[in-house]
Amino acid sequence: MVDFQVFNSRKLRSDSLIGSFKFDVGAVFDAAQHSILHKWLLLSDPEDSMAGPKGYLKVCASVLGPGDQAPSFKVEDDDSEDIEANLLRPAGVSLRPGYFRLRLFKGEDIPRMDSAFMQGVKKFFKIGEEKKELVDPYLIFSFAGKELKSETKYNNDHPDWNQEMRLGFMFPSMCENIKLQMFDWDRITDDDAIGTFHLPISQISSPGESGFLPSFGPCFVNFYGAPREFSDLADEFEYLNLGKGEGAAYRGRVLIEMSTQLGEFPEVPIDEINNDEVLRIQKFMRRRKYKLHAAFLSSTMISAVDAPVEFEVSIGNYGNKLDEYVDPCASTTQPTNAVFDGSYYYFLPWGDTKPCVVIDSHWEDISFRLETINLINGIVTKLEANLARVNVAIQSKQPIPEQAQLLISLLDELVADCGKPLPEPITGQHQQTDLDRLTREYRQSEFLYLVGEASKLRDNATIMSEAVQEVEGYLAALRNMSHEPQNSMPDVVIWMISGEDRIAYCRIPANELLYSSNPEYAGKNCGKLQTLLLKYPGFKAKKDNKYEIPAMLRIKLWLGLEKDEMEWHRMQTEGELAVFAETYENQATILGNWVTRGPTMTRPKWSDNTGKMKLPKDKFAPPPGWKWLGDWYVSPELSLLFEKDSGHKTFLEDVFECHSRIPGMAWGPSSSRPYTDIKGDESVAKDQFPLPEGWKWDDTWEVDLNRACDEDGWEYAVEATLGGYGAVEKTYHLCRRKRWVRSRTMVMDVKQQKKKEKQKEAASEGWEYAPLFNMQFHAKERKMDLVRRRRWHRKMVAEVPGASCFFNVQTDGKDDDDDKYAAAMTAPRMFLTFKKPNKYQLRAYVYQARDLMAADKSGLSDPYARVCFHTQSQVTEKLKKTLCPTWDQTLLFDEVEIHGDPNDLQRQPPKIVIEIFDHDQFGENEFLGRVSAEPIVKLDPSDPRVPALQWYEIKRWNSYAGELLASFELYADTQDLPFYPPKRGELYIVPSGIRPVMQRTAIEVLSWGMRNMKKYQLASVTSPCVEFEIGGHMLKTKVIKDTKKSPNYDEPLLFFDVLLPKEELYMPPMNIKVRDHRQFGRKPAVGHCVLKSLEEFRVNPLAIEGATDDSQKPQPPTTEVQIEPAAADAGPPGEHVIDMPATDGATKKEDEESVNLLIDAPQEPVLGSAPEGTPAAPAVPPADGTPVPAVAQVEDTLMTEMDWWSKYYASTGDLEKCKQYVEKGYETIQVYDKELENVNPDHNGFNDFCSSFELNRGKDSDDEESDVVGELKGTFRVYPLPGDPNIPLPDKVLVNLPPSTPEPCIIRVYVIKAMDLQPGDPSGLADPFLSIRLGKAKIDTDDNYVPNSINPVFGNMFELEETLPLYKDLTIKVKDYDLFTSNDTIGETVIDLENRLLTKHRATCGLAQTYCISGPNQWRDCQTPKEILEQQCLRKGLEPPTYYGNNGVKVGTRVFNLGDFEKNAVLRSDLGPPEERLALHVVNTMDLVPEHIETRPLYNTLQPGIEQGRIQLWVDIFPKSLGPPGLPVDISPRQPKKFVLRCIIWNTVDVVLDEESFTGEQMSDIYVKGWLSGIDDKQRTDIHYRSLDGDGNFNWRMVFPFEYMPAEQKMVVRKKEHFFSLDKTEERLPAKLVIQIWDNDKFSADDFLGVLELDLNNMPKPVKRSGSCKLSQLPTMDNPGGIKLVSLFEQKRFKGFWPCYNETPEGKRELTGKVEMELEVVTEEEAELRPAAKAQDEPNMNPHLDPPKRPETSFLWFMSPWKTFKFIIWRRYKWYFFGLLLFILIVLLVVLFLYSFPGASVNKIFNLKSN
Repeated sequence: MVDFQVFNSRKLRSDSLIGSFKFDVGAVFDAAQHSILHKWLLLSDPEDSMAGPKGYLKVCASVLGPGDQAPSFKVEDDDSEDIEANLLRPAGVSLRPGYFRLRLFKGEDIPRMDSAFMQGVKKFFKIGEEKKELVDPYLIFSFAGKELKSETKYNNDHPDWNQEMRLGFMFPSMCENIKLQMFDWDRITDDDAIGTFHLPISQISSPGESGFLPSFGPCFVNFYGAPREFSDLADEFEYLNLGKGEGAAYRGRVLIEMSTQLGEFPEVPIDEINNDEVLRIQKFMRRRKYKLHAAFLSSTMISAVDAPVEFEVSIGNYGNKLDEYVDPCASTTQPTNAVFDGSYYYFLPWGDTKPCVVIDSHWEDISFRLETINLINGIVTKLEANLARVNVAIQSKQPIPEQAQLLISLLDELVADCGKPLPEPITGQHQQTDLDRLTREYRQSEFLYLVGEASKLRDNATIMSEAVQEVEGYLAALRNMSHEPQNSMPDVVIWMISGEDRIAYCRIPANELLYSSNPEYAGKNCGKLQTLLLKYPGFKAKKDNKYEIPAMLRIKLWLGLEKDEMEWHRMQTEGELAVFAETYENQATILGNWVTRGPTMTRPKWSDNTGKMKLPKDKFAPPPGWKWLGDWYVSPELSLLFEKDSGHKTFLEDVFECHSRIPGMAWGPSSSRPYTDIKGDESVAKDQFPLPEGWKWDDTWEVDLNRACDEDGWEYAVEATLGGYGAVEKTYHLCRRKRWVRSRTMVMDVKQQKKKEKQKEAASEGWEYAPLFNMQFHAKERKMDLVRRRRWHRKMVAEVPGASCFFNVQTDGKDDDDDKYAAAMTAPRMFLTFKKPNKYQLRAYVYQARDLMAADKSGLSDPYARVCFHTQSQVTEKLKKTLCPTWDQTLLFDEVEIHGDPNDLQRQPPKIVIEIFDHDQFGENEFLGRVSAEPIVKLDPSDPRVPALQWYEIKRWNSYAGELLASFELYADTQDLPFYPPKRGELYIVPSGIRPVMQRTAIEVLSWGMRNMKKYQLASVTSPCVEFEIGGHMLKTKVIKDTKKSPNYDEPLLFFDVLLPKEELYMPPMNIKVRDHRQFGRKPAVGHCVLKSLEEFRVNPLAIEGATDDSQKPQPPTTEVQIEPAAADAGPPGEHVIDMPATDGATKKEDEESVNLLIDAPQEPVLGSAPEGTPAAPAVPPADGTPVPAVAQVEDTLMTEMDWWSKYYASTGDLEKCKQYVEKGYETIQVYDKELENVNPDHNGFNDFCSSFELNRGKDSDDEESDVVGELKGTFRVYPLPGDPNIPLPDKVLVNLPPSTPEPCIIRVYVIKAMDLQPGDPSGLADPFLSIRLGKAKIDTDDNYVPNSINPVFGNMFELEETLPLYKDLTIKVKDYDLFTSNDTIGETVIDLENRLLTKHRATCGLAQTYCISGPNQWRDCQTPKEILEQQCLRKGLEPPTYYGNNGVKVGTRVFNLGDFEKNAVLRSDLGPPEERLALHVVNTMDLVPEHIETRPLYNTLQPGIEQGRIQLWVDIFPKSLGPPGLPVDISPRQPKKFVLRCIIWNTVDVVLDEESFTGEQMSDIYVKGWLSGIDDKQRTDIHYRSLDGDGNFNWRMVFPFEYMPAEQKMVVRKKEHFFSLDKTEERLPAKLVIQIWDNDKFSADDFLGVLELDLNNMPKPVKRSGSCKLSQLPTMDNPGGIKLVSLFEQKRFKGFWPCYNETPEGKRELTGKVEMELEVVTEEEAELRPAAKAQDEPNMNPHLDPPKRPETSFLWFMSPWKTFKFIIWRRYKWYFFGLLLFILIVLLVVLFLYSFPGASVNKIFNLKSN
C-alpha cells in the first residue's frame, strides 16, 4: 500500500494530519504505462470517511519493471484539463453533484477583429448595408476541464447575449479557477481569441461552517490581452489573448452574474434569461463620470529613438489614441525626440514644461470595494515594514528587550489597524451584491480574530522566533483578504508610443490611484510622485534578448469622480497647470524658396502634428468657459535644440574628402562638394572645421583605415549621389572619398553648457527640417531637405471651473475626411509649467560586486557597471577577468535638474538603476544583470545620516545573477556641498566613513591539490597553479610539475596579511583561479571558483596555545582536570586514579580541540556487556595477571559455524542465524543504514582536513548548468591580527600537516550484499555481479554472478593497490549479467578515499571494540592500538602516552585503568595483551570511526536521482608506510554442507480404513509418501494392500540428499524456475520432512489419510510404543512451546512412533494413523563410509532391511485370482458354498426321484417286471 499523508506543519504532530489517501501498488501497475500521471488524489480523514474531502493532492507515480524507462513527470499547465475525470477518490468518500449558473448579459468595448476588405468593396460599389462592427464575439465558460459556449453575436462589438449557462461539476472541486474566454468567430480560419479572464474560486467563496458557496455579481469583468489595434498580419502578441502572460491592453468587458446550486446536475446547459432578470440588473449598470489625471515629470532611460516618443494614458478604452472609434481625449504627451544621456540611454527634454494628460471616463461606482482593498493593503504594508524591522533586529542580534519592544509596537499597531471600520456601501450611490455582503462579514470576522490573536500573542509571547512565525501567519491572512474579485474598473495603462508603434507599457490597478476623502481609504499612489519602469509586452524582452529598460517615468496619477477634480489641482503646488492650443505650420521648398504649395507639400499649411487634420490658427475658437491668454507664439521642439554631441564627454568628428575625375584623367578635388558629411551634404574643409565652444581637440586629423577602403583610405563609386562605394578602384569609377576623423573632449563646465542651450533656445526660430513630411525631422537644414515645420502654441485659461477644454475647430466642410479628423483630434495640450528646476548632486558609491555570471569562455567576465539616474548615466571602470570586481568608485552626477517639491522628492526619491555588463572587445557588451536602488536624500548638507553600504541582489530575467555592494546619496545642490571624495588616479573612490572599516586580517590558505581536472583545449591539465585573490591582494602557489605523478602541492600553505573589512557583511569574496602552465609560456585559466563568504573558516587564535589539530577550527579550552593521589589499593606505585565524569557531546568536542585534551572515560564497560537475556559476559584475563579460579575459566571452543557472518547477523538482530555467537557474548559491529560520511553530522562528511571546491569554466547559460571541470582540495583559516605591526603574530593554525606526497596504499573493499536492486530481467529479477574500479585497476566478477536475485549476497573482498590521491575515487558498480548482450549497469556508488585517509576521525579502518588475536574478531589493522593512541596524541599536540605497568596509561592529564573498562569480565583465549586492550579502550573514547558496515544507495545516470537499490560494504585503507596490514576478514558467503537424510518406514499402526470392499469389509491399501519440503524428490513405499486393521508393514528406506547450513539452520535448495532458465535459483528453507499416509486406488485418485511434518531442527521426540503415540506429542499453534523439541542434527538418529493427522472441516486436528520410522542424518562423508540404498535395493545395509512380513491377505486382487478366491471369497462365503452344494444335491435327488418315480409306481401298481 502507498499512503499519502498531508500534515499541517504549524500544529502538534498528534493533531497535524489534514488528510490522507491510500492505494495499492497494483493499481499503479495495472494503469497505462504502469503509471498514474498528474492525477488528483482526494484527501480524506482516515478515521471518518463521511467527513468529506480535506483537500486535493496532484501526484505522479510509476512502477518500473526490468528495462522500463520512467515516463516524464514534467508538469504542464493545461487549463483544459478535465480534473474530475482525472480524480482518484477513496472508497466511502463521495462528491455532491452541482452546477454553476452563469448569467451572461452583455459585452462592451470589444475590439475590431476582422478585415474591412469586403466592407470597402461594398462601399465602393455602393451596395450592402451600413457600416458594421467587424467582430463576431462569443464567450466560452470553462471549469475543471468542462466548458460551455454562448451564442455568437455577429457584427456586434456591444453584444447583448442574455443567456444563462449552467456548467455541472462535482462538489467540492479541486479546480481553483473559472475561466472566461471571449472569441471572435471566423468563417474560414480558426476563431481568434479576444481576451481571457480568470476568476479564482477562493476569492468568491469561503470554506468552513460559516463559509459560503461561490457567488459573483452582477458585475462587469474586464478582459486583457494584446494591443487593440487590428492588423491584417499575424499578431505577435496573440498568445496574450489566451491568458498566457500579463495582458498588455484592455480588450473589453462583460456583465455577468454567477451562483452555485448543489444536489443535481443541470437539465439544460444553456437557456435564455427572461426580461425581468434583464431589468433587475439595470441598476448595476449606473455610471458616474471619473477623471484620470497624469503629470509626467520626467522620462528617462529611453531605448527606442527611431521616431519621436510619446506616452499614452488610458483606462479601459478611454484615452486610446490609435483607436478610431474613441472620442477625442487629451490622453497623450507631445511627440518628442529623445536626447542622449551621456552613456547609453536617452531622455525626453521636456524642460520646464511637463506634459499632462486628462481622461474622462464613465464607470460604475464601486468605491466601497476599492476603498476596502486600499485599507487592507495599507495594513499589509505597515505590517511588512514593522516585521522587517523585527527581523533585522533579530539578525543583528540586538538585545532581547529591544527586540521585544519592536514586537510589542508591531502588535499594538496591528491591533489598532484591524480595529478600523471597513467602508460601507452608501444607499442610493452604491449597489451591493450578495458577494459584497458575505465578503464584508468574512473580513470583519477575520479582523476580530486577528485582534484577539495579536492581543494574546502580545501578552504571552516568550520566544521571538515563534512570535515572528505567528505574525507571518497574520500577514498571510491579511494578504488573502486583499483581493477584490468584483473589480469592474479597468486598470490604468500607460503606453510608450514611437511613431505609430506601441513599444512598452505599464499596468497600474485603479484602486492604487483612487481618491477618497478618507486618507486611509485612498490609493497608496493617489496624486503621489512615483517611479514607473515600463516593460515590453508579453515575452518579447526575453525572446529578443532585450535587456534594456524601455523607459522610466517619474509621474503623478490621480483618479477620482469629476466632482472631486479640484483635489487634484490643489495637489499641484509646485507648478502651474496650463492648457494650450497647438498647431503646426508646414512649408515646402521649390527652387530654394519656402512656399506653402508644391509637389512635396502633402500637408495643409496648418495642421496637427500628424498632418491629417487642418488646424488653421484663425479657425480655433476657445471652448465654452475658456478664454485666450496671449497670442500665438512659436514653441520649438526642445529636443531639436540639442546638438548631436549632447550628453557626450568625448566626441568623434568626421568629414569626407571627395575627389572626382573625367574618364581617362587624373583624380582631383571635387568641384561641387570637396568635403561632405556622411549623408553627402556639403561640409567645411577639415582644416576649417569649427571647434564648438567648451571643447578641445585631442589630436590631429587622421585617415580612418578601419573600413572597406584601400591602403590610402579611399573608397570608390561611379556617382557620389548614388552611393555604392567599394574598396577597389575601377576604370569606370568617377568619384572617390576618404574619411578623416578627429576626436574632441568637452572641457566646458556643465553649467556653462546648460546656459548655452538656454541661449540657443531663445534664439531659435523653431523650424524642423526633413526630406519629406513622413520622415524624421531635425534641427539643421540639409541639402536633401524639402519640407519644414514649426510648432505654435496659444495659452488658454478657464473662466468656468470644470468646463470642457476640447476645441470646436471651424472647418469649411469641403472635405468629409477633414470633418472626421476635426471630430477626432481636437484635444488641447496640457502642461505643468515650472519656473525653474531644483538642482541636485548624486553621489553613487559603487564598491564591489560578487558572484556575477561568467560571460566569457574562460569562465570569467570583464565587468563594469552603468549607473543611470534621471537624465544622466555614467559607467565605472572596466575590470578584467573577474566575477567579483571591486570598483571602489564614486560616480558624481552634477547639475541634476529635478522639478517638483524637494519634500516630495525626499519622500519618493527617484530610482537609480545599475546595470552590470561584460565588456567585449568585439561585438556588443553582454548584459549581466540589473538592480535598482533609492538614494538617501539630503536637503541639508549637514544632515548627519551616513549612507551605509548594503548588498543589492542583481537580477537577470528575474533570476539571481549576483550581488552589488553600493550606496547612494542625493544632495540638494547648494554652495555647502561636502568635499569631493579622494581620488585614485582620475577616479573618485568611496570615501572613508562609507567604505567598510578595515582591520588587519590573517588568512591561512591550505591549497592541498587538484582533483579530477578535465581537459582544456583538448590537452590535459598537468601543471596547474592556483591564484588566490581577495581584496586586491593575490598569492599563488607553486606549480605542480606533473599531476599524473603527484596532484598535491609541495608547499601547500599560503599566508595573507591584508586589510579587510571588519564586518563580515562587507567581506570581499575569495577568488580562486587555476592556471595551467604549458609550452611557449602559455598560462591559460582552466577553472575558477568564488567563495562568497569565509565566515565558516573564521577561528579565534587566542584560544590556541601551542599546536592544535590541523584540520579543525580551534575551540575555547576546557578546564584542566587535576590528578589526585589514589588510594593504597588503587594500583601499583606511580599510578594515579582520577574521577572521570560523564560529558556531553558538546564538551567532548571542545575537549578535543583544546591543548589540555581530556579524553572521556566510558560511562559503561565496553567489554563484558551482552544483550539482555544472554549468558554471562565473556571471559577476560584480570588486569593484574593473577590466575582466576577454575570455575571462572571457560573453555573457548568455537564451533565451526561461528564465522564473520555470525558477527554480522548478531549486529543486525537476526539472532536465529548466530545463536552460538550471541550466547558467547561476542562484540558486534556497527551497521549503518546510510553512507559513512553522513552518519555523524559532526564529521562534516570527512571534510574536516580540507574541503572540496568545485571549479567552473565556460560561459554561464540559462539553459544548462555551469560546467564543473575539477576540484580544488583546500581550506582556509581566517582570524584578526594585531593592528600594531610590532606585536608578534600569533602561532599559525594550520600546522602538523600530513605529508603531501602521494601515499601508496592497500585498499580492501568488503562487499557484503545488495538490497532491493532494480530488476534487469523480464522475470522481475536480475543476475547481479560487482565491478570495482579505482584508477586504472578494475575488477569484474561477471564469472561469479548471483543468478536470479535482487537481494544478492556477494561476500566478496577485493584488494587493490593504488597511490592516493592520484586515484581517489573508488567506484563500485552493480551490473546485471546478460549472456548475449552487454551487461547493464544497475547502479553505482562512488567513495572518496582521500577524505577518509586525511580525516582526523580516522576513517581508514574502523576500530574494533576489543583487541583479539584470533577468531572472527581478529585484529586486522596495520597499526596496533598502542600505535594508534600514540598517533592521536601526536596529532592533537599531546605528550606520548605513559603506561603504568600493563593496566594503566596516562593521556594528557588523565589516567585510565584497564579495570575500569573490563569489570567482571571472564577470561577469553582470543584476547590480546592487556596494554593493547587498554590502549584500544582509550582510543575508543575518542571521536574515531568504529568498526562498521555502511549502506550506500546505488544510482544510475539513466535515471538520475532515483535510487536503484542499496549495497552494504566497508572499505579499509592501509598506507604502506605504516606497515603491512593484518589478515583480511573472510566474508565469503556461508557454503552449505551436504547431508543425507535416511528415513526408514517400518510400520504404520491404527491407520483409518478409508474404503469398503465389495464384500463389505473396511480396508485400506496403505502406502507412505515422504519428501523434504522444497526439494522435488518425493519418495514412496510400496503398497500394503488390504490392511484390515490399519496396520501396514513396509521396511522401506527413503534416502534424501540435501545441502544444509548448520549456522543458519537452513536447507539450501537450488533449482531452475522454469525450463528455459539458464541458472538455478537458490533458496534457503527450513529442513522440514513431510510424511504422508495415503490409500491407493486403481481407478480413481488416491485418498489422503494423514500427514506428519517434522522440522529437523525442532522436532518432537518419538515414543517407543504405538499406544503412547498421540496428537499431544506434536506442537500446536496455540501452544508452540509446550512440547520439548530436539534437533536431529544434534541427536543424529531417532526411531519410534509419530502421529499423523488430518484436519476436520472445523479446522481441528484428527488422529488418522501412526507411523513407526527411523530417522538418521549423516554427512556426505559418513554416507560414503556407511552406504545405504533406497527401498531395499543394494547396498541394503546400515541397517539391512528384510522384506516386510505382511499377512497373506495383503495382495492385489486382480493379479492373484486364486488368492482372491481363497482369502476373500472362500473365507467369507464358504458356508454359503456348502449350503449351495447341499441344496444342489438335494435338488438333484428330488429331480431324480421325480424322474424315476412314475415308472417305479406303474411297475409297482401293475406289478410289472423289467425285462
